[in-house]
Amino acid sequence: MYTPPSLTIALLMMIISAVCWGSWANTYKGVKNYRFELFYWDYAIGIFLISLILAFTMGSSGHDSTSFVNNVQSADTSNIVFTLVGGAIFNLANLLLVAAIDMAGLAVAFPVSIGIALVVGVVLNFILQPKGSGLLLAGGVVCALVAVILDGKAYGNLAQVGRGTSRKSIVVCVVSGTLMGLWSPFMTYAMTRGHTLTPYSAATFLTLGALLSCFLWNIYFMKKPLVGDPVSFGGFFSAPPSGHLLGLIGGAVWGLGTVFNLTAGKLTGQAISYAIGQSAPMVAALWGVLAWKEFAGSGSRAKVYLALMFIFYALAILLVARANG
Repeated sequence: MYTPPSLTIALLMMIISAVCWGSWANTYKGVKNYRFELFYWDYAIGIFLISLILAFTMGSSGHDSTSFVNNVQSADTSNIVFTLVGGAIFNLANLLLVAAIDMAGLAVAFPVSIGIALVVGVVLNFILQPKGSGLLLAGGVVCALVAVILDGKAYGNLAQVGRGTSRKSIVVCVVSGTLMGLWSPFMTYAMTRGHTLTPYSAATFLTLGALLSCFLWNIYFMKKPLVGDPVSFGGFFSAPPSGHLLGLIGGAVWGLGTVFNLTAGKLTGQAISYAIGQSAPMVAALWGVLAWKEFAGSGSRAKVYLALMFIFYALAILLVARANG
């Protein structure tokens, strides 16, 4: 099993995970006339396939007790169940996040949802694995909260120029963020208690749990969508190949970021790795502002709030990175 040989490599893997987590949603923004409930089937398949590929490559180097197949055979069944449950929770949270992106845009949905997830996830991960400086981690969490508030201020100013989104979309972001902060502690438990799972095994069962739970969560949202009319599987089979391809790519990007984040956490502790990975909203907001022009024509005050949001997210990353000492 490959693990980062130094803190520098681990930090690089965490930064890559943040870029992946903050960029995958662009694949959905890039599809045309393809509902997110249908796109999400491709995405769920993509996250599982990339996790499986990495498990049999990076996760199987050395052919010792930590290699993927050997680790799965020796791990406690309860730890496998924990990761499957974590995957189901993540999947519901992510479905709500994609719906929020559909309603509010990347620049609003990601910072609010993932900012809340950062706070919930870091606190619970630190309780399960108290590694690093709790004081610096707390400072990073506070900075992330301030960044979320500033993004909300920017959204409020956007609404004043007639381009705001509904209160419903913000509620969806909050619920998504709260749930999104809960899946990582399940992974931390499975990788630190009893006969543990390696990051590669944990990621594989996480994404398997997400894929399987689509038959519950996603079918429900197909019948009772948050946006638009109900959709059927007929739309999935008649979708253009580009839509399916972008869904698979989006899943592969997120899955790569997740495996890197969990693997880096073996060295730094999962609370620190998760927190740096959850700087993804800064990446997503940059995509929303620069690539998708979601704040084009907004007033100077909204742009000031956005700039401050980036500053406080950067401070949050810095404090969390320093928490490792």
